[in-house]
Order: sequence, then structure tokens, then C-alpha cells
Amino acid sequence: MKLLLAFTWIVAAAFAQDTRVILLGTGTPNPEPEHSGPAVAIVTGQNVYVVDCGPGVVRRAAQAGIRMDQLTRVFITHLHSDHTTGLPDLIFTPAVTGRTDPFEVFGPPGIAAMTNHILKAWKEDMHIRLDGLEPAVKQAYVVHAHEVRPGVIYRDDAVRVSAIPVVHGAWKYSFGYRFEAGGKVIVISGDTTYSTALLEAARDCDILVHEFYSQKGWDARTPDWQRYHAAYHTSAIDLGKLAAAAKPKKLVLYHELPMGQPPEQVIREIREHFSGDVIYGKDLDVVR
Repeated sequence: MKLLLAFTWIVAAAFAQDTRVILLGTGTPNPEPEHSGPAVAIVTGQNVYVVDCGPGVVRRAAQAGIRMDQLTRVFITHLHSDHTTGLPDLIFTPAVTGRTDPFEVFGPPGIAAMTNHILKAWKEDMHIRLDGLEPAVKQAYVVHAHEVRPGVIYRDDAVRVSAIPVVHGAWKYSFGYRFEAGGKVIVISGDTTYSTALLEAARDCDILVHEFYSQKGWDARTPDWQRYHAAYHTSAIDLGKLAAAAKPKKLVLYHELPMGQPPEQVIREIREHFSGDVIYGKDLDVVR
């Protein structure tokens, strides 16, 4: 009996410390049914930390087995619409269906104004739900917006989160995030060109989740789109260079812009410089 109890405790402890990445969305603004908008969940024990909230984020979270009461925090990399149009969904859907705590939003300057406008836009909805006949938890509709700067921006008993400044075209503020949780280091690029700051944050990390576009696909684009993507995103070849320098244990691809090229071509481009473990992400993939 003592051995059984000891085994049960060891299994429970291991589960409590299990830290993993769930790709809730690997897409871009392109409305591809198999790719929800960019969103990543870092899960450690029972704690869930969402990075970005593209379209479909809450449904994908439910598909991944994340409970609505666990959706209490989101970290926004930048304010592009494909990374934020799921914010009203994250605020309101869990509030209606199980969240009991306030919702915390972390992001670049401008996130407070965006959050306030969302709450104003859904003012009538909140009035009917909170002051009508529907059983409701008022705390679930409380939202705190935190505008962040580079450095450590959040910590609790399970995680420490740092914001990494990255270059994303004309955006004045754009961040990647580094999570230290459960003995692992996980870095999320957000949208960025080749970033030395991100490289330093990702050195020897366990999991690097990074955006890309295919170089071969880019070569076939018109000059105006070539200028845009080169200023806002990272080619698969440059990502290979970054990964070769950072040496992550696992490189996970998301915010996927293959531009008509198959995954095998993208991997070949990365392999020009990086020989480590590469995962071409799909929605709902779980990476440990």
C-alpha cells in the first residue's frame, strides 16, 4: 500500500511539473481553415499562459483540452489584427463559460486602449449578462491591461516571463517572449525579422517557436510584397542561421508563410544552416 501511494505521488508530481507548448494557431491573416490565427499556449502543471490570440483561439484551446477557467492570461506580441482579433473571444467566452478570476492582458503600448475599446464595445452584452437573469461571475468580466517594456514582465510560482524587443517593420513596439517554467526555457518569436535580441534570449533554450516565410516562395513574389516581407518577417534561410547560433533543442515553426511551397522545401531552406530538430507546426500540436 505504501509503495502504491508513493508511486501515485511520484506520478502526480511529474504531471504537476509537465511543461509543454500547444500550438493553438499556426496561421497568418490568410483565412486557411486548417490554420487558426497565431496563438500559442505554454502549459505547466495546471497553469496556462497564452501568447497572442488570433481568430479561433478559444475554440482551439477547448479542442486542446484547456478549461475555460484556465484562460486567465494572455501575452500579446504586437497589435497586428491577426494576433489580436481573438482578444474579445478570450475576454468574454471564458467569462460566460467557467472563468472565475479576472483576466490579465500583457502587451505593448496601445494594448490598454485596445482593451478599453473592446470593453466599451461589448458594454451592452456585459450589462445583460451581469444585471439580467443569467447566473454570472462578476470577477470573470474584470480585465487588467498591462503595457510592457523589455525585461522581466511577469512572474508567479510557476513561471517567469521576459519581453524581448524585436523588429517587425514599421511597428514601434513588437515583442517576443521568453518563458522559464518547469525547468524549461521556451521562446516565442512573435512576428520579426532576424533578431539578435531574440537569438540571445533563445540560446540553448528547450523550445524555440518561430515564424518564417519560404525563400523560394518569396523569390516568386512581386517586388512590393518582397519589400514588405523582408522588412516584417524572417526567411527560412535566415531562421536556419539564427537557430544554428542559438542551438535550441527543438525549433518549432508557426505563423507559416510557405508562399505555395511544401513543408519539405521550407525544411530544406532551414537545413542549409541548422541541423537540429525542426517541427513544422500544425494546429493543436503538442511539443514537450
